[in-house]
Amino acid sequence: METGTASAYGASLAGGSFDFKTFIKQPHTILRLLSWLCAIVVFACITAEGYVNTIHSSEPVCIFNGNDGACHYAVGVGVLAFLACVAFVVLDAYFPQISNAKERKHIVMADLTFSGLWAGLWFVCFCLLANQWSLSVTDEAVPASAARAAITFSLFSVPTWGLLAVFALRRYRQGVSDRSQSYPDGVQGHSTSDPSGTEDFQQPSFLPNPEPQGEGGFGPSGF
Repeated sequence: METGTASAYGASLAGGSFDFKTFIKQPHTILRLLSWLCAIVVFACITAEGYVNTIHSSEPVCIFNGNDGACHYAVGVGVLAFLACVAFVVLDAYFPQISNAKERKHIVMADLTFSGLWAGLWFVCFCLLANQWSLSVTDEAVPASAARAAITFSLFSVPTWGLLAVFALRRYRQGVSDRSQSYPDGVQGHSTSDPSGTEDFQQPSFLPNPEPQGEGGFGPSGF
């Protein structure tokens, strides 16, 4: 196990017991559960009520202006977000048990990358659904409540995933800071640094005392 991994990337000492109450109260755990709920609402509303039959088509069409691409995009983003939330919740629960700093770093970087990317994808999803819904011709056969719910929870997903990216970035910076403090660059007592960045080596603490010279000495001059 590498030195300094006990508190690397915001995790406590590896090997500790799992505390469910502490885990469920963590801010990033709450945000993941909210993101998971929003994803379920979006793809469930569209898969259940997002397609209706019209007199102009023999097959069901998307309620968002008949744009099947909008429905497919929202369902795809929602399903992947749902699966990612489940995976990251499991990793968060297992994270304190990981003793390797590189594995922790990879998990945090994956969390940061995915959360930032999905915050952007949810924003695109919200803009797409809102735009297509504004162009849609609604009637009694169109489930307007499902469409509004999908748009609303798409918007809610943007800040939740954005905050998850912020928490992941904070954990990454904390991990880098923890590891840098665990590997000092020099040995204390051997060198010091001045403000200019140059090192001044200290003189040895113990020097042999010079032998007295002159009268009474036992040097060559005494013979």
